[in-house]
Amino acid sequence: NRMRAIALALPEATEELTWDDVNFRVRKKIFCFPGSGASLCVKAEREELPALLGDPRCRPAPYLARGGWIVMDLEAPVDWAEVRELIHTSYRLIAPKILAKQVD
Repeated sequence: NRMRAIALALPEATEELTWDDVNFRVRKKIFCFPGSGASLCVKAEREELPALLGDPRCRPAPYLARGGWIVMDLEAPVDWAEVRELIHTSYRLIAPKILAKQVD
């Protein structure tokens, strides 16, 4: 799927199965994962949270919201450029600086 392709194209990104759920990691740290149904869970920049949470497609991630994580509904139509940007931002926030610098 497209989310998987975007995530695994990032430097040192891996796909793992934890408790029967797929997640995407960089050096053992999760940077994004599919939410329940058609959704995506990512870490967002603190400055962007108010705008993202003002979008009806986004909501705080259960159990992870305090850390700046959000869930975005991926029901059609999906803006894949926006999804790519969210995944890349999450990766940059989680990855070691040397890897994060390699992502636009």
